[in-house]
This record gives sequence, C-alpha cells and structure tokens, in this order.
Amino acid sequence: MTSQLMIFGILGIASTLVAFLVNRHLFAGGRAGAVTLLEGVYDVVGVCSLVLGWYFNVRYTHLFGHRANYANYTSLLFTNWAADSAAQDYIIVNVVLLPLWTITEGTRRGLRWAWIFFVMSLFTSLAFSVAMFLAFMERQLRYNRALVPSNTAEAQL
Repeated sequence: MTSQLMIFGILGIASTLVAFLVNRHLFAGGRAGAVTLLEGVYDVVGVCSLVLGWYFNVRYTHLFGHRANYANYTSLLFTNWAADSAAQDYIIVNVVLLPLWTITEGTRRGLRWAWIFFVMSLFTSLAFSVAMFLAFMERQLRYNRALVPSNTAEAQL
C-alpha cells in the first residue's frame, strides 16, 4: 500500500463518515424507518462500485508509482475516441453536475451538508457517491414524511 493510497483511503472514509455523522438524525430514532429495498439497492451498488473502483485504482497506483496523480490519471482517460467520449462525460458529471445536483436537491429536501457527496466522490468513486446520495435522499424523504402529520390524522381531530 502506497502512502498516496493510504491518504486517499483515509479521506474517503472520513468524508463518508462525515456524511453519516451530520445526517445521523436520519438513522437514529426510527423516524425514517428500516432500510427499504430501493435504499438497499443503492447501498449494494455503491459498495460494489467502491470495491471495483479501488481495485483498479490500486492497480493503477502500483503500475505508475510516483507518476500516479490526478493529472496523469485524467490524461490516461483520453486514449481513443471511445474513451474520450466516456471521459468527458465522467468529468462533466463528477465536477459540474454532481455538485450542482447534490447541493441543490439535498438542500431542498433538508439533507445536511449535501456538498459532502462531491467531496466523497474525489476520494471514493463517482458511482459510490451518487449511490450514497440517492440512499440518503430516500431516507431523507421518509424522514420528512414522518414529520408531517397525515391528512387522516388531522381529520380525526
């Protein structure tokens, strides 16, 4: 394990823990309920993405040694026309759309520190961060619903 991988691993774990800590109200007290099938799918997909991404990143880091950095990694994404197309999509989604989406929608729905999912994507993987954001949003929606009394309960009063 290289020091670079160790630092990125620590930052990935730290940013993920921060997301859980600042939104712990979604996981405590049972207001949002148990994990739903949809939330579970998001969690499983996210973990699978994380494992696969780290497998390839560890191999990349060991292959390129001291040349393993963001600039070299990004330049290697652009090796042919097909890769160029995928790489530009990946970069635009990760650097522009993910922060806009998570911050805007997360804030609208009451998710705390919604920007942390962008930070998380820099140290884990884009798919993991998106999956975690979707799982948190699913839980946030259930939490918000539990805070609002239903119309039938109001009608009985």
